[in-house]
Amino acid sequence: MASPRPTPVEPLPHLANTELRQAQARALPPELGPNAIALVNGATFMYSDQTGDVPTTTIGGLVHADTRLLNRWELTLNGARLMTLRSTVLEYYLGQFILTHPAMPGIPADSLSIRRLRHIGDAMHERVEIESFLGDPVRCELRLAVGTDFADLFEIKSAVTDRSSWIRRDHELDGSGLCFRYEREGFHAESRLRVDPPADRIEGDELVWDLTLACRRPWTLDAELLLPRSVHAAPSVRADIDDVFHNRVEHPARNWLAGGPSLHSDNTTLNRVAMRSRWDLTALRLEFDGDGKRLALPAAGMPWFLALFGRDTLLTAFQTIAGNPRLAKGALLALAQSQGRTCDDFTDEEPGRILHEVRHGELTRRGAMPYRPYYGAADATQLWLILLSEYWRWTMDDDFVRALRDNITAALHWIDHYGDRDGDGYVEYATRSPEGLGNQCWRDSSDGIRFADGRMPVLPIATCEVQGYTYDAKRRIADLADGPLGDPELAARLRAQAHDLYERFNRDFWIDGRGGYYAVGLDGDKHRIDSLTSNLGHLLWSGIVTPDRAGQVARQLTSPAMFSGWGIRTMSHDDVPFNPIGYHLGTVWPHDNALAVLGLVRYGFRDEANRVTLALLDAAAEFDFRLPEALSGFDRQRTRVAVPYPTACSPQAWAAAVPVTLVRAMLGLDAVDGRLVVDPEVPAEVGRLHVSRILALGRRWDIEATGTTGSVRPSPD
Repeated sequence: MASPRPTPVEPLPHLANTELRQAQARALPPELGPNAIALVNGATFMYSDQTGDVPTTTIGGLVHADTRLLNRWELTLNGARLMTLRSTVLEYYLGQFILTHPAMPGIPADSLSIRRLRHIGDAMHERVEIESFLGDPVRCELRLAVGTDFADLFEIKSAVTDRSSWIRRDHELDGSGLCFRYEREGFHAESRLRVDPPADRIEGDELVWDLTLACRRPWTLDAELLLPRSVHAAPSVRADIDDVFHNRVEHPARNWLAGGPSLHSDNTTLNRVAMRSRWDLTALRLEFDGDGKRLALPAAGMPWFLALFGRDTLLTAFQTIAGNPRLAKGALLALAQSQGRTCDDFTDEEPGRILHEVRHGELTRRGAMPYRPYYGAADATQLWLILLSEYWRWTMDDDFVRALRDNITAALHWIDHYGDRDGDGYVEYATRSPEGLGNQCWRDSSDGIRFADGRMPVLPIATCEVQGYTYDAKRRIADLADGPLGDPELAARLRAQAHDLYERFNRDFWIDGRGGYYAVGLDGDKHRIDSLTSNLGHLLWSGIVTPDRAGQVARQLTSPAMFSGWGIRTMSHDDVPFNPIGYHLGTVWPHDNALAVLGLVRYGFRDEANRVTLALLDAAAEFDFRLPEALSGFDRQRTRVAVPYPTACSPQAWAAAVPVTLVRAMLGLDAVDGRLVVDPEVPAEVGRLHVSRILALGRRWDIEATGTTGSVRPSPD
């Protein structure tokens, strides 16, 4: 007997408090300056200014598992701040700050060199080296000021709760370290710092060394703050920081990279973008115990989104599966473990639903925030099914699919009985939570879904791409039902449901005006939300577009109103809400474009796909060969340079995965019935493409293509 459909709820307005929090989480910290340095490892990041300092008035600091363990970290010499000669992120987990100093009594300017090395692993380890180049010994005072507020991640960019009365200090009498402890209503956090050599004295929360520096006799300080193990940790190395700096130890990141494929082409930009992508995806991976081993999955973005997400993690894993399926397996299992089991209005949890976001900070643990996890995504459940299908196609791992049978059943049940809130055959969203998301699609800002004339739609909303994902998911799971699941009755039922959705969607969402296009959604009154958006590309990717309309959709996506020259805009230039720096109202999102590229290839529009691909590669070159989360939608002919979106995450996982998708599209690479096939159309600007050591179907493969000619062969090793 089918479970009853959930009781309809009054649609909540788009929630200003939630969107404000999201905007704050995406904002860059002006207090740290444009050259701020961020180091990351798993769920840990350290954000400082270019001297390596974190003043208390900034949003910088050491954050681990959504709790700030350090909000002050300042090094001074004779009371003076140091000056930067050069600061560099050497690896995503390793930074170097080369500093000097102003003139001081008895010490001319620039006569001492100061170097800070910082490594994020299972501890935050910093080495400070000071060397004098004066002929006579010089006396000076080095001071390290340390502080913590144990702020929740969501507070860091807004109002931080004053926890000082709950913070206990247990500083070492011998000067060897400081310890801060915080415990309140069951939440506990600790920052324990060890230093070698011990400080000569401790003044409040400041460690002080009285130094006498002989000429060219370096003095060294090692400081280490151990990190508690988190749910989703990253592999790290326990070694002397100098050995890490000189690559004298085997770092897990390099082992991970060695296990992936490599790309070479005649296009230097593509080569550099692909290499940057590999490092960024390595930096953003989280690890957890599952399936009897350590598994990895991608976090959403750096620095504020180092957590398990639904949509972001799934789309990143999908995009990278053509290179290596390891991230996909980890994402599938981690999300299956947290699949919804009950109805919870505060977290928007429903049975079978795949989560949107997980957090571990105090506000979540004490119930003020719903991220324990939060389930407010209308598309993550379908994307989980799509990724499972894709993983099976690239691995033919029947046992893995069968082990997730119950999760598949629950996900399908959610789509039909909870996702479809009013029984009209479409998946809609409307949050029940006072802290929930107003928009639960990928355009999740408060104004991400608008009518062409600027009006805001009423909830619940059924967006077009969510229906496309639902169609694709049911067709794909029908194939699994015919295959490893051994359930032909389920296969027939899903194909019939998908066909019915296909027919109804193409009747209800299509708009004949403006050259023909699909509405971005249906609002709560079943009115077509008639803005022209990049979601059309998602529809091509899903296959829900009828063949006779595919040409119209492709022309819309590459029209001057939609295509900026750097990529496809999220909204047409001709719509009233258009804004080239509006978060979802005219910006260019690389991952959004990558899905459109896959969709264009699916329907045979290879020239259009390559046009978008080359534009994205040009854009990456404008951003030091790293595609950001989003870039502004200004016309390329007008500005001649790509304009950054002011608060984009960088690196951001689904943007970092885009180069893999673009290469797959150019190669026409796919896994079909246990075989790797290519149907290349490589543009002349790229020339020869060679991808080696792709992991698929239980072994490694090499692929080479030029123009429309390509080959697949087993790797020699």
